[in-house]
Amino acid sequence: MLGFLKNPVVVTAEINMNLVALTVMGLISRLWGLSYPRAVVFDEVYYGQFVSLYMKRIFFVDDSGPPLGHMLLALGGYLGGFDGNFIWNRIGAEYSMNVPVWSLRLLPALAGALCVPLAYQILVELQFSHCAALGAALLILLENSLITQSRFMLLESVLIFFILLAVLSYLKFYNSQKHSSFSGSWWFWLLLTGVACSCAVGVKYMGLFTYMLLLAIAGLHFWHMIGDQSFSNVSLVCHFLARGLALIIIPVAVYLSFFYVHLTLLYRSGPHDQIMTSAFQASLEGGLARITQGQPLEVAYGSQITLRNVLGKPVQCWLHSHTNTYPIRYENGRGSSHQQQVTCYPFKDVNNWWIVKDPGMQQLVVSNPPRPVRHGHIVQLVHGITTRYLNTHDVAAPLSPHSQEVSCYIDYNISMPAQNLWRVEIVNRESDTDVWKTILSEVRFVHVNTSAVLKASDLFVFHFQLSGASLPEWGYRQLEVVGEKLSKGYHQSMVWNVEEHRYGKSQEQKEREVELHSPTQMDISKNLSFMAKFTELQWKILTLKNEDTEHKYSSSALDWITMDTNIAYWLHPTSGAQIHLLGNVVTWASANVAALVYTCLSLWYLIRRRRKIYDIPEDAWQLWVSAGGICVGGWAVNYLPFFLMEKTLFLYHYLPALTFQILLIPIVLQHLGNHLCRSLLLKSMFSALIVAWFSSVYLIYCTFSPLTYGEPSLSVTELKDLRWKDSWNILIRKQ
Repeated sequence: MLGFLKNPVVVTAEINMNLVALTVMGLISRLWGLSYPRAVVFDEVYYGQFVSLYMKRIFFVDDSGPPLGHMLLALGGYLGGFDGNFIWNRIGAEYSMNVPVWSLRLLPALAGALCVPLAYQILVELQFSHCAALGAALLILLENSLITQSRFMLLESVLIFFILLAVLSYLKFYNSQKHSSFSGSWWFWLLLTGVACSCAVGVKYMGLFTYMLLLAIAGLHFWHMIGDQSFSNVSLVCHFLARGLALIIIPVAVYLSFFYVHLTLLYRSGPHDQIMTSAFQASLEGGLARITQGQPLEVAYGSQITLRNVLGKPVQCWLHSHTNTYPIRYENGRGSSHQQQVTCYPFKDVNNWWIVKDPGMQQLVVSNPPRPVRHGHIVQLVHGITTRYLNTHDVAAPLSPHSQEVSCYIDYNISMPAQNLWRVEIVNRESDTDVWKTILSEVRFVHVNTSAVLKASDLFVFHFQLSGASLPEWGYRQLEVVGEKLSKGYHQSMVWNVEEHRYGKSQEQKEREVELHSPTQMDISKNLSFMAKFTELQWKILTLKNEDTEHKYSSSALDWITMDTNIAYWLHPTSGAQIHLLGNVVTWASANVAALVYTCLSLWYLIRRRRKIYDIPEDAWQLWVSAGGICVGGWAVNYLPFFLMEKTLFLYHYLPALTFQILLIPIVLQHLGNHLCRSLLLKSMFSALIVAWFSSVYLIYCTFSPLTYGEPSLSVTELKDLRWKDSWNILIRKQ
């Protein structure tokens, strides 16, 4: 029974020492002296703010991309015990002792280090020699710009890691299909491709470029499968469904999970709340939630409400009125109604309160039981403090003469009767009998007499871009509200939602004023679902635009190819030690030459093949094309879109494209050695040239390593010697 114990248990394993050595060298090059400098380096000042907010569980919105990258940086802070207490306000500021610098920089450095063995494996899976694969890995290892970018709390190295992982996973999946479809390893690599693509997109939207490339390649491969008669119809359907599941459905689910974790972690109110809807704000702990907790859900006749404009940018504001009237004549000579001013006020104030009144009744309190207001009902809006009715008429607005003035009606006993009836239209209703709800309902107010829509003025929309967008001194610089005539389209500036709400109980004005100053408490929850919060947050990320300003180190996409630009990341406060984002000149030039050679050779081969002349074997041609699809395609999709982008660009945006271009160098070299160097003498000379060229790559790496690692400190003469181009901004202190 125990006979199996007579023989020893033997485990055998194959270890690729190339991979082990490359991984160790990658770790050394990225992790060595990682805590130096112990100061804020370039965009650490930007990402560090979000890490602190994660540590404190405070909600934020970053328009630069999805949350995975920020969460990974925050994970480093969490592992290091960071409490989030540091003011990220200046590049070069010394870190306090509570900031775990090594831990915060660890994950980007690990990602950058693992890119080295990934590059090796990608070329092996592309069926190139181990020598070519080793060359690609060493080029990634010795690329100064990739080292610099991976040694700080930045996201490009993490993005490149997931991009390379996705490419490698797809190649392994594709190669395993030749031997065993639907096996365990086949499923593993296919699923990992989708997950890695989702992670790349989750770090930065630039990852979408490589994701689209891999989808296109997968589609092309499947198209070839359709023409293969060895696959049955059922088998093809199974392959199609498997790819759809792994490359589309699962990546979407994983992408959603990033936001789920993000929103679960950030449950507290914070400085970015104001750009979100009232419903979203009320779902966060603190802030608006403290005010709106327990409010009545259904708006009824007699409800006391505040109305917030849904647009919420550039600032949030509430429908507001006060006792002051419009001037009889404006500065340009136009006349006004001289009625009570109605504005959009960007602060909470007792004058923001309005009472929803039934036009057929005089009472301003909620009946028992309450009579809810529904879509299509006609209401009057009574200003809570002044008890005047919201009104509009055919008088030009003060700043927008093409629109109607909105006011609170004062009876001057002249031939201008009140026009104060408004139809409630619930924009996001599910049916035409929907009840108007606090926070959740987005509402338009359509004037019954003129069909004008209550709207925050177009000038308000561009408040920060135009001078004179707010009302003059007589309007206390508050924001204009108008009646938009003949409005056929939908714009958020026309939509309002109830933010604060109570059921009015006091009919007397003095008692009502006291009531308007008092909080209300009733137990009705208004929590948003995850999908509602995700949809809103995703839309804000995609549409929120910070004003792009010219930066000292910004550059154009054309500058990147020839590396005519650099970025000074850090300068020692007293010595000449400094860190720059600057690439290995030989590698960058070689990558450009490799891309040019590949393009020219491919065109030559295509023309010759059209003439039925085959210069290289068919398997070599297929290998050449597939390698170009990955490397040249990866370079193109990660570079060319920047020519269409209207945003501030920096040299580090080029690094994903550069990585693919570097992988192309050994591919072109192996092809030239195998197919163009026919004689033994030519092969020997070509090998000697490669050794000399690679020695120059290493020499340049060593030469610029003081600017990559920030040490040792260089003298003024040494710094001037490293300024190989006039366009490089090497920082030299005045003596």
